[in-house]
Amino acid sequence: MGEPVEPVPRAPLSRDRVLRAAVAHADRAGIDALSMRKLAQELGVVPMALYKHVANKEELLDGMIDVVVSEIDPPAADADWKPAIRQRILCARRVLLRHPWASQVIETRVTPTPAVLRYMDSMIGTLRRGGFSIDLTHHAMHALGSRLWGFSQEVYNDTRGGPVDPAVQAAMLSRYPHVAELAMAVSHEDSSIVGTGCDDQAEFEFALDILLDGFDRLHQR
Repeated sequence: MGEPVEPVPRAPLSRDRVLRAAVAHADRAGIDALSMRKLAQELGVVPMALYKHVANKEELLDGMIDVVVSEIDPPAADADWKPAIRQRILCARRVLLRHPWASQVIETRVTPTPAVLRYMDSMIGTLRRGGFSIDLTHHAMHALGSRLWGFSQEVYNDTRGGPVDPAVQAAMLSRYPHVAELAMAVSHEDSSIVGTGCDDQAEFEFALDILLDGFDRLHQR
């Protein structure tokens, strides 16, 4: 008979392991499917074991956001403020595209978490080192808003993909002609500087570049 196979020891439970398992679960099933019970099952422990590492669901969500925000690349060394800010925001966007639930959770947080504060502090520091006054820095952070995290709220839902009821279209054209013209367009004009079609990434970068160019003009005054 062969030697008995020793069971592979399970990694000890830790706060980091709990948070990363929660992030992976949300990536796979969505944030609404995450519960302490399901997370405990996935980790092979009883639910009470989780509470040694996170006090409650809210603390779990805070920790998950810290894990996600920590994936954003650090600022490029010795880069000018404008490319440095742009690079980090676009990196934040790539991170949030990997974790599509994160923007929803970020918007619900009341108190900034440590990783969020570190990220904001570094962005403010980049602007200040670039010569921005504290007043202009304040306005810039407000103007960037959620774009700091790589997402922005759309003005309207894009419904161009399906057929449109002729009666609804006629009503829109008569009551709200400019909204209808924009919403029902199949694509942007070929000469559009953000390209043809409604490309989310192109639209995001278009708005970001307008903001950064505006900050630059104010900074040069």
